[in-house]
Amino acid sequence: MGEYFAAEQPLLKPLPDEPFETGRWSSPRVDRYGQVSVRTNRYSVPARLIGRQVRVLLHTSEVVIYDGRTEVARHERLVAKGGVRLELDHYLEALLRKPGALPGATALDQARAAGRFTPVHDAWWEAVRKAHGDAAGTRTLIEVLLLHRHMTHEHVVAGIAAALQVGALTADAVALEARKAADADHTPAKQQPSDDPEPSPVASLTARRLARLPADTRPLPSLAAYDALLRHRPATDRPKGEVP
Repeated sequence: MGEYFAAEQPLLKPLPDEPFETGRWSSPRVDRYGQVSVRTNRYSVPARLIGRQVRVLLHTSEVVIYDGRTEVARHERLVAKGGVRLELDHYLEALLRKPGALPGATALDQARAAGRFTPVHDAWWEAVRKAHGDAAGTRTLIEVLLLHRHMTHEHVVAGIAAALQVGALTADAVALEARKAADADHTPAKQQPSDDPEPSPVASLTARRLARLPADTRPLPSLAAYDALLRHRPATDRPKGEVP
């Protein structure tokens, strides 16, 4: 076999400079559920695209969806017929308006099955609902889930765990702890003496700002010029009995 290829290779044309697209294009319209139908299966897109026509590139193992030239969704391709692949992140803005729809959502079940919605998320959700009520607590959870758009999954989960440990049941507290975890991953660990007190799991904003300020190398202020002015005050300005 090898010798046949060696004989044919000089006769072959060179590969094209531009890659050849092997996927199949289609242009479905997003339905009212924020989904597109591709080959008998349905895939979610961001809810803001409901009613719009999008472009779908179907590959052997994945489905890529574009709004114009912008990629808006990427899913693993479903093999069986009549399946649904949903991304919880695509529905967060809609769920902020209707938080009661989250507990029974299929997108939430799929996020749990995929490991993106972890037991730490569930524990924090339960605590925040107990503290603020079902609707307000679920909205706060959704605000936390929105952090996944610009922070890594591991850092957000670490932030949720740290905030839950101290009972800080706000999205701002989770964001702060998630950024702290991200900073720790990019900062070399410092050796601490064994008798140092355990650092607080909730960072201080003031301490964080002061730690990032550059060192002050300015000389200490001098009052010599003002003292010289005092020695030359007019006689009328001096208190009675003061010797000039």
